[in-house]
Amino acid sequence: MVTLLSPDRRGSDCNKWGRYPADVIPLWVADMDYAADPAIVQALQDRLTHPVLGYCGPGEKLREILVAAIRRDHGWRIEPDWLMFLPGVEPGFNMALHAFTQPGDGLLQELPVYKPLRASAGFWELDLLGVDQIQRDGAWISDEPALAAAAARARAHILCNPQNPTGRVYTRDELERRAELCLKHDLVLISDEIHCGLTLDGRAHLPIASLSPEIARRSITLMAASKTWNIAGLKAAFAIVPDASMRMQMLAAKSGLVDSVNIFGLAGTEAAYGCLEWRDAIRAQLAANRDLLARQLALRMPKARMIPAQASFLAWIDFTALELPLPAAEFFLHEARVALGAGNDFGIGLESWARLNFGTPPETLIEALDRMQAASAAVSRD
Repeated sequence: MVTLLSPDRRGSDCNKWGRYPADVIPLWVADMDYAADPAIVQALQDRLTHPVLGYCGPGEKLREILVAAIRRDHGWRIEPDWLMFLPGVEPGFNMALHAFTQPGDGLLQELPVYKPLRASAGFWELDLLGVDQIQRDGAWISDEPALAAAAARARAHILCNPQNPTGRVYTRDELERRAELCLKHDLVLISDEIHCGLTLDGRAHLPIASLSPEIARRSITLMAASKTWNIAGLKAAFAIVPDASMRMQMLAAKSGLVDSVNIFGLAGTEAAYGCLEWRDAIRAQLAANRDLLARQLALRMPKARMIPAQASFLAWIDFTALELPLPAAEFFLHEARVALGAGNDFGIGLESWARLNFGTPPETLIEALDRMQAASAAVSRD
């Protein structure tokens, strides 16, 4: 039986609780308020028993662990030499764009999307070909003709699956259609799958590159233990790049700017993929938190709209009908002292939307909702 602990993070060195004054409840950045599995902490302590902390690299054991874990969790057979280790997923997709696109190329993405993904087009002077996700029948979907039209103008496609901020888990049919577009239009496929270990309600995550050898050969799949096991501060991720030529191009794209993974990131990653009971426990807790949030929103702010996330710990909420006097995140920060992710970080014209991180103890979530309800009710009275 795994017990999930939630130590007080106030006064620690974490960005989440340090960015705002002490009276603000921070539900903005994508890390959880749950302590890592003790086995991961022990692995870091064990590494410190050797007092030399020099340069390091991933060993064969770590590669074997990841090969086995990807097969176990996702049914995808990969080879050890397909793995490239990185200090984060964000450097990974920027390396890929640097390697495989030129200024003026089109970049297909589905919006809204995680801010660094959306911003990456500007870093490499690419034309962002955004296709809006829409709500239909209680789910997030994208317009297929719009996807096809954008793909015809693109050089690369960045997929975010599970999707951030909507929490959408793509179906096999959806993934197959995107793979077909990449093959038809000769697109490089960059798939950010960092939240893949946190699918909820028994859902399975399907890596798009696992669909066929053809799509695998043009793909860069980015994963990490960081979100699933809440170890983002260890700064470790990996890319799965089946094609040898693409791996060489990715390595060249480091350009002296992207460094290797540190000792503790490697040790933590190696330990994390064996912590399955903790992963199961956090999935169950997140599903309960998500359902609590949905029930409480319906009671307290029934005009707010949210499709429950299918994965991870992020809620994408539409506050438009509350007719708030300020952008939603700004309003709740100033009037409720609750920090949310600003809607416009994820796309243009989304001032009335906000992203809420429910990866926190239920009592913290309830306190935040108490404050948000009171603030929004005051607007209604006015």
